[in-house]
Order: sequence, then C-alpha cells, then structure tokens
Amino acid sequence: MATRESISFARLVKEESAKAERSVSEKKALLSSFVRINGYLRIRGKQEGLELSSENSAIAKCVYQYLHELYGVDVRFAYTRSAGFLKRMIYHVIVDDEASKILDDLEVDFFNPERPKNIISSSEDVAAYLTGAFLAGGSVNNPNSRSYHLEISVKDEGFAKFLLKIWSKYQPHPFSCKLSKRRNQFVLYLKKGDEISDFLVLMGAKDQCLVFEDVRISRDFSSIGNRLSNLDTANYGRVVSASKRQIDEINYIFKKEGKENISNPKLLACMELRVKNPDASLDELSKLLSSELNTEISKSNINHLLRYVHTHAEELRNGQ
Repeated sequence: MATRESISFARLVKEESAKAERSVSEKKALLSSFVRINGYLRIRGKQEGLELSSENSAIAKCVYQYLHELYGVDVRFAYTRSAGFLKRMIYHVIVDDEASKILDDLEVDFFNPERPKNIISSSEDVAAYLTGAFLAGGSVNNPNSRSYHLEISVKDEGFAKFLLKIWSKYQPHPFSCKLSKRRNQFVLYLKKGDEISDFLVLMGAKDQCLVFEDVRISRDFSSIGNRLSNLDTANYGRVVSASKRQIDEINYIFKKEGKENISNPKLLACMELRVKNPDASLDELSKLLSSELNTEISKSNINHLLRYVHTHAEELRNGQ
C-alpha cells in the first residue's frame, strides 16, 4: 500500500481539490470542463450514453456524486486496468440515460465544441471550471523538484486557447499562464511559485498549498543564503586581490624611494599597516590608523591614501 509520503504531490492536490465544498453552479462548471476533456459518448443503437474516466479514485467519486446530485440519474461505476508495465487502475463513471440532457445543461458538444456562455458567469464558476480542467488533464511538480511547474494538457487547440483566455483574465487574480504544443497536446502552464500557490488555493487544495509554501519558503531562504554567501566570497576575493596589489605597490615604493623619504606620516603609517594587515578591510584599516595616530581617520581617507599609493607606484614604474 502506498504511504502518504510516496503518493505524488499532484495526486494529493487533486484528491484534496476533488473533496472541496462547492455550490451547485460551481459543481456544474467543474463537470463541464471535466466532461469536455475526459468524456466521450457511448452510442448503442438510438441511445446515447456518457462515459468519463480517471486514474484517481477520488476524482471519479467526485464526478459520480456531482452527476447523481445534480441530475438525479443512475450512474454506474466501473474500473479497468491500463495496458503496459504499470497496469494502472482506471475508474469509469458511466451514465446510460439522459446523456444528451446533461451535455446540453453543461454546454458541452463533442461534435461542435462551442465555448460555454452561461456555465461560467462568475469568478467562482471560472475557478471551478479551471479546477475541472486540472482534474481532467492537469499536473503539478513536487515542490521539492528543481523547478516549479503546473500544467493543464488538452487535445483541442481552440479549447486550449479558450482556457488560456479565462485563466489569464481571471479576476480578482489574473495569471500569467503560457500555451505551448507538446506532440499532439496543447499545454497551458504556470512557472511562478506564487501563482502556482494561488492556483492551489483557487482549486480548494489549501492543505497542499501550505505544503508547497513551506517547501518554497525553505528553498527561497536557502537560495538567499547561498546568494549572500556567494556575495561574501566574491567581496572577500576582491578585498584580497586589491590588498595584494596595494602591498606590491607599497613594497615597490619602499624599494625605489625608501621609507625615510616618505614625508607624510599618515601616508607612511597607512602603508605600513596595509603591509602588516593584508586581510584588513578599508574600515578595519581606518580603525587601526585612527588608533595609531590618535585621531579620527575615515574610511574614505584610507581609500584616498591607497589611491595615491597606486598612482605614485604607476608613475615610478613609468619613470615619471
């Protein structure tokens, strides 16, 4: 039996979302998009039936309950095993009677796919419609993976563009979703962590949103720590490089002119302190020099003295 830890994050999101509380209009909106993506007609003689399928038992149960509650029809439940090595269980929800009535009410026409006009009349209904699309053809990366990614995959380009439109213009929180083609599928996706988090809440997966946010915050803090560490390393490298150059210039001046010929006592003291303290920052040098001369020496003053050292060393090397 799968443990809670071994179950995929996407499955946990779908299970929680499928169990969320919804109004009648929201249930219809969710069913409408789910049927549009995962449903197909079963025609036997003159009778039309509707069949929906999912690999997730919680989603199949949700669809089963919604159909029974909203339309009072008898709904059959069955399952098969998929072909291939993994032999996944596929759950089937089957309506034998009044399929046409249900499809009309949900504004779904498999042969002439019009966009629903009345089924998504509020932002709550749009949220439920997008949720149904995600339950039918969506996935989301585990937050511990290297990148954030949530997607909805559909076969029809026109329907994909319709989903893109309502997703991008969703109020009160428009999403910056993108659309791409992957083999014979059209994929809508989100890449930003904060938008994925908001979409999980929109679908009713609040507990999994907290899991996602916990991992995301931990990762972001770790990333900030790494960036600060890299900056510290880079800054230290620049200090060491500048210090080495300054010491080389000071030793060159001492050799060419001699310490005794440097008439400025503050300059001489600064040069000697730099040689004795190669790892010291400008701020540390200012404190050391202030203590030695018993007067306040600023960091900018230290910087000015060392710039003079650099200029004078260059002049000596060029024979000026």
